[in-house]
Amino acid sequence: MDVIIANDDHVKYAQEICDVIAESAKVRGTGIARRTPEYVASKMKNGNAVIALEGTRFAGFCYIEKWGHGKFVANSGLIVHPDFRNIGLAKKIKHKIFQHSRTKFPDAKVFSITTGSAVMKLNSDLGYKPVPFSELTDDQSFWDGCQTCKNYDVLTRTDRKMCLCTGMLYDPKAKKEEVKPIKESVFKRLKSIKEALFLKKEKK
Repeated sequence: MDVIIANDDHVKYAQEICDVIAESAKVRGTGIARRTPEYVASKMKNGNAVIALEGTRFAGFCYIEKWGHGKFVANSGLIVHPDFRNIGLAKKIKHKIFQHSRTKFPDAKVFSITTGSAVMKLNSDLGYKPVPFSELTDDQSFWDGCQTCKNYDVLTRTDRKMCLCTGMLYDPKAKKEEVKPIKESVFKRLKSIKEALFLKKEKK
């Protein structure tokens, strides 16, 4: 299994990547902001993506987005093809895209918003910490990207203060001893509390 920085040669996988992301969101019943094949291809062409390949077969993907004039970057669209799940590939991709982000944008804060407890645990192991949305980028273009998410109404009715997603942030200037990894069970509990809170309000 090769986990490499994507380039022009990998544009042919863009449609499949988008299809797998959309299908994953449908199966999980969670919100994932949709991206077009053209958008995914642009990330490959400018060296802001990581792709996992088993020979010539697409296995996984993740890309970098830059916000706030480079003050923030996000590792987005992490996906693993169903045929390659449960073998630790997501962790390899996450580590690769994080290292690539730190190399290309060494002074930027790296952030993530996700509903997945497993991704939250991966982030925590890399040094991210849970933060309120107010500590993330205020770049309107980023938040506009949430409009295709099924949970966008939650974000709007809370005045963008919170959602089913959890915000996490890696600050390169933070002292390592200040950031301790958190157990995945904690993130699962946080997710269930948010779902109970927001979905209950939605039914009223």
